[in-house]
Amino acid sequence: MRASRRWLAGPDPWPGRRIAGESVLAVVLALLAAGMQELLGSTGLAQAGTALAVAVLSLLRRRLPASVLVVSGGAAGVLGGFAPLLMVSGWSAGRRIPGAGRALGAFTASYVLTIGIGVALEWPRFSPLSLIMFSTLYFLATTVVPGLASRYWTQRRTLLHALQDHNAQLLRERAMVAGQARLRERQRIAQDMHDSLGHQLALISVHTGALEVDPALTDRQREGVGVLRNASVAAMHELREVVGILRDGVEREEPSPAPGPPPGEDPYPAARGAAGIEGLVAAARAAGNSVDLRRSGDRRPLAAAADHAAYRIVQEALTNAYKHAPGAAITVELRYEPDSLVVEIANGPAPADPEDVVSGGQGLTGLRERARLVGGMVHAGRTESGGFRVAGVLPYGTDGLPPAKVAAAGAAHAPLVDARDDFRQQSPSVPLGNAGPVMDWTAVQRELNMSGGRGSRAGGIALGCGIAAGALVLLMVVGGFALFFLVGSVDKGMIEPAQYEAVKVGTSEEKVRDKLPSGDSFMTSGLQDSGPAKPEGSECLVLASSEYGDSLTSEPVFRFCFRDGKLIEKKSYDVEQ
Repeated sequence: MRASRRWLAGPDPWPGRRIAGESVLAVVLALLAAGMQELLGSTGLAQAGTALAVAVLSLLRRRLPASVLVVSGGAAGVLGGFAPLLMVSGWSAGRRIPGAGRALGAFTASYVLTIGIGVALEWPRFSPLSLIMFSTLYFLATTVVPGLASRYWTQRRTLLHALQDHNAQLLRERAMVAGQARLRERQRIAQDMHDSLGHQLALISVHTGALEVDPALTDRQREGVGVLRNASVAAMHELREVVGILRDGVEREEPSPAPGPPPGEDPYPAARGAAGIEGLVAAARAAGNSVDLRRSGDRRPLAAAADHAAYRIVQEALTNAYKHAPGAAITVELRYEPDSLVVEIANGPAPADPEDVVSGGQGLTGLRERARLVGGMVHAGRTESGGFRVAGVLPYGTDGLPPAKVAAAGAAHAPLVDARDDFRQQSPSVPLGNAGPVMDWTAVQRELNMSGGRGSRAGGIALGCGIAAGALVLLMVVGGFALFFLVGSVDKGMIEPAQYEAVKVGTSEEKVRDKLPSGDSFMTSGLQDSGPAKPEGSECLVLASSEYGDSLTSEPVFRFCFRDGKLIEKKSYDVEQ
């Protein structure tokens, strides 16, 4: 049982919803088949057999689409109950038969069987040409059009999936190429900085160290030279950290400082990141400024670039406060939020207007760019009290998030975007390796437009609707001609009962034929040889009645027989179909 169900489902397993849907569809088609057979006068056994066959074929149409289509077409020519199944099998065959040649062969075989069996059963009662025309229209409307629509929809969906996969691959390759280019450029910049600035700073450190021990210097001069030497050493360590970040994006570990600096003094202030903010505050206090440092939340680690950005934000904000508001109280606050570190530096209004302030005007711009590159943002502006405030929001990255949030966030962390500060300049991160594809739907849409014409996503839908509309118009035109032919043919082969009563036996043949239609119609096909025996030596005109018979299987017929130029007999009888 399990093996047969696995074979029935094919390579794609059926989920519970599909099993339920297929079962309901099979039952509905079986009921429709039984109902149509009952209307056609079939026995109960024939109705049950037709319903069972339709249900079985409905379940097999996904696994054997071509076979079910051919069998349904042949059976529809014999039993009208297979008509709904023929429509459904046409839809399934259109999308599931691989190759246009095989699909054309299956539809052609089904059409030939439908037409051939139908004509064989109805001839000579109906004209073969009429049967072929109407059966062709029926097959086109109920089988070919659904099959074409299904095949178009499936091919378009396959094209869309292929374009999505191709676009995801291009995005991954583009991200890899861009990452390699950035890495090479960063390594080049790091090498240039190391070779040029590192050499110059080393010379400054050596010469100032030698000059500091010169006995000819006074104590005041020796103190100034010592300041220069400490500044050059600090600059060398800062350069080493920047070079390390540029090369591989991680902060270099500094060796343990050699004895020499006074206790409590930060020997490498720029190499500490957020941890070095306390040293900045201590240095500001030592210079006579009123600085208050506040912390809140559980401390968490930041990525190297974000950690360095936090230090730079505080450093730049303190420098601005020294220059533009000397003597004003300064507050530095570090808030460890659930998903980011908030660094806020605010100073009160300046007691007096600063004199001879020189500013390049690029400090805050550089801070915004630095924060944007790590997925954060920086806001700067006046406060209500007249002071100035600089606030930065820096994401932790996956290293600083709790395990639950890391699992929820996945491998890629969503960047923080501020519409006013960022102006949609952040690029979406493209995960590499096994992180999964990222869809650039704009690029996918461009590919679809190139392959399907101009316009947006509605272009593909418009094309499909155009094909369906064209097929519908063609069917309407052919149907119009068929209706015109049908009306004319009906007029030639059918009369009212009153016309039959008005004709009198003994009237000349010429007058009778002038009052009656010619009888050259598919309505009279097969009626000539039915009914009572004809009078000997007579020629008869058989016409159908415009009224219905007592049952669906009987048809009222009027017969007029002529001999020697006169109407010698007229009869009204029912012909069993």
